[in-house]
Amino acid sequence: MTFDLSVTDKLLSTTRAVRKRLDLTREVPRELINECLELAVQAPTGSNSQTWRWLVVEDAKQRAALADLYRKGAAGYLSDAGAQAGADDQTKRVFSSAVYLMEHLHEVPVHLIPCVQGKPADPIPLAMASGMYGSIYPAIWSFQLAARARGLGTALTTLHLIHQAEAAEILGLPDDVLQVALLPVAYTLGTDFKRAKRPPVAEITHWNKW
Repeated sequence: MTFDLSVTDKLLSTTRAVRKRLDLTREVPRELINECLELAVQAPTGSNSQTWRWLVVEDAKQRAALADLYRKGAAGYLSDAGAQAGADDQTKRVFSSAVYLMEHLHEVPVHLIPCVQGKPADPIPLAMASGMYGSIYPAIWSFQLAARARGLGTALTTLHLIHQAEAAEILGLPDDVLQVALLPVAYTLGTDFKRAKRPPVAEITHWNKW
């Protein structure tokens, strides 16, 4: 199989965390979410455990309740946005868009909650934690790539997890299911996303030894 590298590279390099450019007025069809999830579960999992679970929240009252928890969790963190006055332009834009999402999360038509079935007891050994999160994050990223290819925007957020017990009650989660993130999902306003500014790979890569 031969891939069109220009298309593949563009998808990989322009799948951004979308916040301000989420279309808050357009409904997202369930079949589109399902298409993205079908691709997401093709991602590798540790020991082929396949413990990812997905909760798709469309209900307006539940989205509002989750958004309230997100605001409670985000308020302290994002109140430091003013301290970003000396930050670079890209960091300032990220904080500005994060504040926007905090204010509008309840309006985003779909909230996706990636979960792991088989919640470990605390404290979690490092190797187990790495394997557990390493078994869900590739699937999350695959979902985000699939969504981008279909005109949808997403952003990986975790601030609602500061109040994860309340979120679990809202979502009716069993005790053995661990929430990992919350992804707002919506069509994007335009599709012309660009590469982000990143440090040169040569400056952050080590070969054989540090």
